[in-house]
Amino acid sequence: MAQKLPEVLSVEEIDMMIALLDLSKPEGQRNKAMLETLYCCGLRVSELVGLKISDVSFEEEYVRVIGKGNKQRIVPLGESTAKFIRIYLNEVRCHISAKKTAEDILFLNKNGNKMSRVMVFLIIQQLKEKAGLHKKISPHTFRHSFATHLVEGGADLRAVQEMLGHESITTTEIYTHLNREYLRDAILRFHPRK
Repeated sequence: MAQKLPEVLSVEEIDMMIALLDLSKPEGQRNKAMLETLYCCGLRVSELVGLKISDVSFEEEYVRVIGKGNKQRIVPLGESTAKFIRIYLNEVRCHISAKKTAEDILFLNKNGNKMSRVMVFLIIQQLKEKAGLHKKISPHTFRHSFATHLVEGGADLRAVQEMLGHESITTTEIYTHLNREYLRDAILRFHPRK
């Protein structure tokens, strides 16, 4: 039985969704930093909402992620993602009174508590509707898209495995299947002797 491949967003679709955020509002700045981090670091939604300020190293350009089974991994932090996190920290988060339990949590809701996984899901659903996308999208779609774009770009599967925090390479291999499907579609669309 063939494994159902996860839905993937194109870079353009991700850009379009993020561009729809209202950056004149504090939550728009937060959501931009959140979605950039979700996509550019390939995080699970639970890892995103649990991310601590102390887990972000701007100097070393990485994020320390606590994944499944409390396993820790280091994920590179891209320059633009670091920029959006800094903007959020300096212009939005500094004005929120964090609850005692959330003082080191990076992404806070307006009440000063840790963002919920459901809230991230709802933000993504609203953006999907605004963008007029008809795919089944969740926070996990950003993670799948991250991995797919890396593999399509020629990234080493072991490196992708590390960044995703997969214990087994076989879990990561689904993205080679996605890559093969992408190549097959390209051949069927563009090859003169299809």
